[in-house]
Amino acid sequence: MSKEKAGAPHGDPRIHPTAELKSCKLGRHVVIGERVVLREVKVGDFSYFERHGEAIYTTIGKFCSIAANVRINALEHPMERVSTHKITYRPNEFFKFQGVDQEFRERRRAKQVTIGNDVWIGHGAVIMPGVTVGDGAVIGANAVVTKPVGDYEIVAGVPARRIRMRFDDDVATALKALAWWDWPEEKLAEAIPDMQVLSPMEFIEKWNI
Repeated sequence: MSKEKAGAPHGDPRIHPTAELKSCKLGRHVVIGERVVLREVKVGDFSYFERHGEAIYTTIGKFCSIAANVRINALEHPMERVSTHKITYRPNEFFKFQGVDQEFRERRRAKQVTIGNDVWIGHGAVIMPGVTVGDGAVIGANAVVTKPVGDYEIVAGVPARRIRMRFDDDVATALKALAWWDWPEEKLAEAIPDMQVLSPMEFIEKWNI
């Protein structure tokens, strides 16, 4: 993915010149901040990374807010080997004619992280390999997420644990069914004023048409 050029059409991703992306797919209106590093990551429409974030082998939904210094799919080291050092899986960095350990790379690729839509990930949070985060979830600052996070669940701590739910079951279920994040941009623009002033249930009742 190349950096955004001046005069790019409205809706194209905005990528800071210092960001590093490799084999990524970005949706419309995505914003990638300063010194963000992404490898084999899919980012949905309107989602954004603040400065110094990192992610690898991850699929991120739409309208996700990812704060600074977040690490998604944190690097795994082979603890079962003689050494956990990368000399055992990336010896090419130290010795000529030694190749990358492809088996270990595929093991890492197999532990994909999946982030739903409308997820807020707080400053400095770490999401470990293989974790799934549901729609509407909130992850507290500096949390270390080692287990799945449910739809509209708020978690925090090390390791992350449930603090509470954002909404009761009826509201969460109705919001999932409404799937406002998949609406066309024209409908979203029309709905924004109601997002600002209506309660979630009032919004659902008005727009569930």
